[in-house]
Amino acid sequence: MPVAKSERLLNLLIMLLVQRRPIPKERIRELLYPGSRPDAFEKMFERDKEELRGLGVPIEVAPTDAYFDDEVGYRIPADQFALPEITLTAEEASVVALATRVWQDATMTQATADAVRKLSAAGVGVNLSALDLAAPGAVADEPAFPACWEAVCARTAVSFDYRRPDEDEPRTRRVEPWGVVRSSGRWYLVGRDVDRGAERVFRLDRFAGPVRRTGHPGAYDVPPDIDLRETIRRLAPVPGAAHAVLLARPNTGHAFRRRAATVTRGVTGPDGREDWDRVELDRPARGLVDEVLYHGSDVVLVQPVELRQQVVDRLTAVVA
Repeated sequence: MPVAKSERLLNLLIMLLVQRRPIPKERIRELLYPGSRPDAFEKMFERDKEELRGLGVPIEVAPTDAYFDDEVGYRIPADQFALPEITLTAEEASVVALATRVWQDATMTQATADAVRKLSAAGVGVNLSALDLAAPGAVADEPAFPACWEAVCARTAVSFDYRRPDEDEPRTRRVEPWGVVRSSGRWYLVGRDVDRGAERVFRLDRFAGPVRRTGHPGAYDVPPDIDLRETIRRLAPVPGAAHAVLLARPNTGHAFRRRAATVTRGVTGPDGREDWDRVELDRPARGLVDEVLYHGSDVVLVQPVELRQQVVDRLTAVVA
């Protein structure tokens, strides 16, 4: 059975990250793409490499032999993949410590262990210390998450009771899952609704009861060109876009800057320094508070006032 795309990408990330020397393409094919035709392997490998690079993963191409350059291999330099040294105040360190406790699901931990075991069994020398750079860091506290994630990896159809906000009673939905994605602070299941014959998006916090497997593994194919986040934006729009005004330290808050309508440099910040930037953008209000808090003391929300108060309330609760 073909390996699920998410598992294949994770395996490729781990394989290239733990290498002490560049690994040849043919060796990658033997270990991660067994049984694939040469043309199919080339397409999948190139697509997987570009997807990892699109996520900011630096993939290095270098000769496999220090004295001959007739054969090249691939690896991820751990020093380039790692974050730069970060200095935190006592208060910031407390918040980070609190954040390290949010990942309660062992799904990705097990996937990482399985990948390392396969590499070791195949005789590939691995640098296990490099895996600290790929540790999971997301909240998966929805009860439906594990079952949905496993169904996505196995490509198994599921059914579940789903409660829409405009309906009093939940209704049973039958879905072929394509992926589980976190967007604007919420988890979504994206897939094909079997009864409606169309793509649909489901919020995990609206599931009423357990997720039930109704099909066999590998029973359907995920569209190769599907963009899960774009599907969520299209099918689960958020009402009432808010005009947001933020102050950001130099060279920080890049996620806001990319979507900014205007950026005014050299304004006075909350610390009295005049090297802050004023960033204005139009974006949905949902998730803005979480995104601002993620940037710590580098980004300050000025408007909307009601969302600024939410930021203050949540920081106050952390300090308390």
